[in-house]
Amino acid sequence: MSISARGLTVAAAAAAALVVWALVGPLAGIDLTVQSGGSPQQVGPVAVLAASLLAGLAGWALLAVLERITGRPRRYWTAVAAGVLVLSLLGPLGSATDTPSRVVLAAMHVIVGAVLIAGLRPRPVRR
Repeated sequence: MSISARGLTVAAAAAAALVVWALVGPLAGIDLTVQSGGSPQQVGPVAVLAASLLAGLAGWALLAVLERITGRPRRYWTAVAAGVLVLSLLGPLGSATDTPSRVVLAAMHVIVGAVLIAGLRPRPVRR
């Protein structure tokens, strides 16, 4: 997979997260709020964009390492990325201040994770 295809995947994951934020926040009127540093904080588009880009770039870096150190990067990528996605759900489930925020933030994690897992997943090696 080319660098540009992987970059587009990371960008697509961030765009998907922003679309969910826009549909739920400004359009549906749900305030996404988390408890941070002892006080409630709104989750805005900059935080959504930064978190999803950071996750995407970290995933891309992990994949690059796996492609260098293992003969089965596809298998390891899928397993590790799915595990990280599950662990990432602890964030919104533990820090969101209300049920709508928990549901929407968890959904955003799943959407970003699904785009990254599928989009960055290496092609099978033909032998």
